[in-house]
Amino acid sequence: MIIRIGLILGIGVLLVSCNNIEPQQQNNREEAVRANTTQHEYAMVIHGGAGYMSPEKNAEEEQLALKATMDSLLLLGKELLVNNADAVDVVSHIITIMEDDPRFNAGRGAVFAENGKNELDASIMQGSDLNAGAVAGVSTVRHPILAAKEVMENSRHVFMSGAGAESFAKEQGLELVNNDYFFTQKKYDRLKMVQKEAAKTGFNEEPFPDSKYGTVGCVVLDKKGNIVAGTSTGGLTNKKYNRIGDSPVIGAGTYANNRTCGVSCTGVGEFFIRYAIAHEVSSQYMHTNRSIKQIADELIHGTLKEINADGGLIALDKFGNVAMPFNTTAMLRGYINEEEKIVALFRSEGKSKEN
Repeated sequence: MIIRIGLILGIGVLLVSCNNIEPQQQNNREEAVRANTTQHEYAMVIHGGAGYMSPEKNAEEEQLALKATMDSLLLLGKELLVNNADAVDVVSHIITIMEDDPRFNAGRGAVFAENGKNELDASIMQGSDLNAGAVAGVSTVRHPILAAKEVMENSRHVFMSGAGAESFAKEQGLELVNNDYFFTQKKYDRLKMVQKEAAKTGFNEEPFPDSKYGTVGCVVLDKKGNIVAGTSTGGLTNKKYNRIGDSPVIGAGTYANNRTCGVSCTGVGEFFIRYAIAHEVSSQYMHTNRSIKQIADELIHGTLKEINADGGLIALDKFGNVAMPFNTTAMLRGYINEEEKIVALFRSEGKSKEN
């Protein structure tokens, strides 16, 4: 009798434990059935910025190299997620790799401010508890996304900037570098070109018609049902007055909520801030019956395009469904789940998922 009671109790405990392994994912599966959609086991979407690249002006070799980089990042993300990595670790790791790639406007490839320095911004947010971290205007932190992650996990704050953020990063043991670590000749030449043009026209900053945004972002849904979003950037070429865009602003350039979705934005940050675009995606998803794609498309092609605001975003809803809209000529982007993988640059690509 004692053995039978113990066995029953043991089985009960085991069942409770099993049910608690992935409670968010289990709830989402139930909702997915009711919504006649699929709960993906995991998913990841990344972007390398929206802008005005074109097949005619940008060499095929450059296009293929960028796509190959995105492809490798997606496969790495998938490997991590299959092995039960947490979304926050996947997002931060993927973005550190992009921050080390000088082709992107983030980390080592950041554009130059008017003062000839690289001023970097980043943010990260986890949907399980809405905790978030962000840094802005840092110039000696090798990986700004890791500084944002430290703010989220090891401080009671959300947003730090400048010298204070750098001091905090140092206290957390993050790698610091001289500002010239971020120097790339291509981005420096861009600064001089913009400044020369500004002297003639009075228009002090990008974008010009051929400008390319290289802000990077990543949104992940892990096997526990947790959503995390992160964004990292060097901002605008020739920016003045320690200007800060949307990338480190929670709710503007980055947002995540397990009940709705995760979002990372790229483009002219002032407009994304004014319209709180990242949070707006989440809010509309919560309060309407529209899909993540319908909502994101309307904001990018409607709300922002109507005011001539260039940019795009990537988003994952709680089921792992993706949106990757942009209103420029190109946005480097990629998506992966347990069944499919998409890498695209121009509007004519990736039709099965967007536009």
